[in-house]
Amino acid sequence: MKLAVLIIGAGPAGLATAACLRQRSIPYLIVEREDCSASLWRYRTYDRVKLHLSKEFSSLPYMPHPDGTPTYIPKEEFLKYLYCYAEHFDIKPRYCTSVVSAAYDEGTSRWIVAARDTVAGTEILYAAKFLVVATGENGEGRIPEILGLESFHGEATHSSTYKSGSGYAGKRVLVVGAGNSGMEIAYDLASHGADTSIVARSPVHIMTKGLIRLGMTFVQYIPITIVDLFIANIADFIFGDLSKYGIVRPRIGPLLLKSKTGRSCVIDVGTAGLIKKGIVKVFKGIYRRSLETMFNSNAGIFDAIVFATGYKSTANLWLKDDKCVLNNDGRPSKGYPNIWKGENGLYFSGFARMGLAGISKDAYNIANDIVSVY
Repeated sequence: MKLAVLIIGAGPAGLATAACLRQRSIPYLIVEREDCSASLWRYRTYDRVKLHLSKEFSSLPYMPHPDGTPTYIPKEEFLKYLYCYAEHFDIKPRYCTSVVSAAYDEGTSRWIVAARDTVAGTEILYAAKFLVVATGENGEGRIPEILGLESFHGEATHSSTYKSGSGYAGKRVLVVGAGNSGMEIAYDLASHGADTSIVARSPVHIMTKGLIRLGMTFVQYIPITIVDLFIANIADFIFGDLSKYGIVRPRIGPLLLKSKTGRSCVIDVGTAGLIKKGIVKVFKGIYRRSLETMFNSNAGIFDAIVFATGYKSTANLWLKDDKCVLNNDGRPSKGYPNIWKGENGLYFSGFARMGLAGISKDAYNIANDIVSVY
């Protein structure tokens, strides 16, 4: 099947790219391996999750959130927005279509994509002039290799399968990872009566939603280093010195850290207060090399472990890459800000670790680039 543009993935990145192409009258097909769009949000997020950025920084191209939308949007409200977004731009993904391989053919100057209809069990072959990889970085949960984990007799899960702490009351639970998911899951567990501990493997900024909203507004007019210093000092006033509890701040400011590395600060939902009260206990200074030692010394005291250790892309499993476009984690090797553009009509949407604002920027860039050579 010959196509102008094939978009792989119907999450926010794929939907945004499709909308931008439609606005420029560029024909496309979007395929998705799951049975719905935004499957990560539907199936692999915990019940209490909300967008951490305020709504003015969390919309997709050409469609702001409607009046009356909460400032910080809950999961179900965001899913409703994505549904309406697809309806508004008449985006109709071909669901249950799993890509097996994608390779550029020099002879035809097209991307040859082999896929499988997982319902009918049939094979499909696409030939696209442009290929947009919009599967994002969250293809599958990442659990670090820990010697002895296979003999752990309790429940060991990734945060992508965690829904609620309601089933953990009275249990001793270890959360590995002190990013946004880990901190919020720790709060949820403690709120449901679990004896909760958390492993802080890396330095992290603790912020409030309001501070990040303020910082993202100010940084449009004031140098980022000044804004970082301002909001970091306010955070110190709000939370105090958290290093004595095992939470160490990075040397680089929160917004600059995000722009340079994609690493987000933690938006506090109340976990910092529980840590200071001793309700949530922190294993201090546990980094990658000492994680295994810590686990094997303490695993027996826990009934369950939740690994909030992030995700990895699966694009490198099917994208045939003879030019080293992807690294070992399945992310584009090219750094920000041109991470969205590959070679021979290959594009990446949603890999910049810049949230929904970054997804929107990728979608605009990709659509504009395609229309310039279409």
